Amino acid sequence: MALGSQQYVGPYRLLNLVMTGQNSQVWEVMHDGRQQRLAMKTLLSDFRKNREHLGYLRHEYEVGRKLEHPRVIRIYELGTRDGVPYLIMEFFPWPNLKQYINRGVDRIAYLLPDVIRQCAEGLAYFNSQGWVHRDVKPDNYLMTDEGEIRLIDFALAVKPKTGLARLFSLKSKIQGTRSYMSPEQIRGEALDQRADVYSFGCMVHELLTGKPPYTGTSANELLNKHLKAAIPPADAGNKNVTPEMAALVRKTLSKDPAKRPESLEKFLREYNALRPFKEMPRKPTEAA
Repeated sequence: MALGSQQYVGPYRLLNLVMTGQNSQVWEVMHDGRQQRLAMKTLLSDFRKNREHLGYLRHEYEVGRKLEHPRVIRIYELGTRDGVPYLIMEFFPWPNLKQYINRGVDRIAYLLPDVIRQCAEGLAYFNSQGWVHRDVKPDNYLMTDEGEIRLIDFALAVKPKTGLARLFSLKSKIQGTRSYMSPEQIRGEALDQRADVYSFGCMVHELLTGKPPYTGTSANELLNKHLKAAIPPADAGNKNVTPEMAALVRKTLSKDPAKRPESLEKFLREYNALRPFKEMPRKPTEAA
């Protein structure tokens, strides 16, 4: 039976379908007993008995259930009812940053100084709780029209390996999104939070210029650029970006993790000490 033909999943009443992905859906739901609006992530029918995807859903719950930060989506419950596995989350009904970028970064440029800060704060907290996100990208940040941010999607998060475990770890399965993957992630090496710093730098470059730092006509070409290509300057893609901001983005995109800011907290300290734009962008209506 399709989920859309059901009125309830357990105690949760289905209100609206928010989005459908490759293997899951997100619904706006109401817990009638508590009169609370929430979001429910469920697997599509073809994946409800798939061990790998059930594992991702369970892992997202285990990662997110203890996280409490205003810039990180809240995760409340994992359950199964009538063969439907589900994850209950904070309801935050707004587009992701990629959708805003696709509409034109000029339309949100006036929000970006604070948006970049909020995005960094959420990821810094996530890393501080002992996790590497591994899929930092504009698609995994939700934003209101006023610029309020939530970090989402913890399915690929891993604990960083340290000491001997790091030295003798086997190559990891390469997972993530090619436009934002760090060189060490591409090589399947053990990761720490500096991999997220690199991915964050790719996202900031895209927010400032409208394009990710690297594109390619094939997956191999794109991944090879992350490994070997020169770092494109953000102030070449947007003449309003200050040299100091461009230098910080360039540092986050270093091929060598040791040359990046060692954490998002360090990025934030440097970011808060500079001006990202030469001239502060105005709201499009004001500019018009």
